[in-house]
Amino acid sequence: MELRSVEELMDLLYACRGTWDAPDRARPPVDLHDHALRTAALLRRGRPADKELQVAGLVQPIGGLLWPGDSAGRADHAADAVRTLLGERVAGLVRRCPRRAAPADDDLLTLRQALEEGRTAGFDAGVLEDWRTVLELLAARHSRLGAVD
Repeated sequence: MELRSVEELMDLLYACRGTWDAPDRARPPVDLHDHALRTAALLRRGRPADKELQVAGLVQPIGGLLWPGDSAGRADHAADAVRTLLGERVAGLVRRCPRRAAPADDDLLTLRQALEEGRTAGFDAGVLEDWRTVLELLAARHSRLGAVD
């Protein structure tokens, strides 16, 4: 599935509410919606100018909603879904994030750290609507770049 609008993406992110993920028994389950907001907020604090990195943290959980039975392929599905809308960098970060054996640059390490910290961080990360403008800006930027090619 390919997301064609920020509205479709927002609907999917809202659908993450009440969906719990427990990747292994060593870590407690986490609400995907809250985890995505906390992860993006942590990235915003640490890298305020890097909107693509922040959004990569925000959209991580959508692969599990689109293809619930394929836990191994969630990152690939999420990356494929956002590539056209949000660009190659966001898609690449989403795809590479769970692949621990793959070489990691600073951006990927920062994303992984925020995802892990977001599982246990206990702070108010705001609401999803706070991210609409950032998503629209990235989508508009990518749309203009795609129109030139």
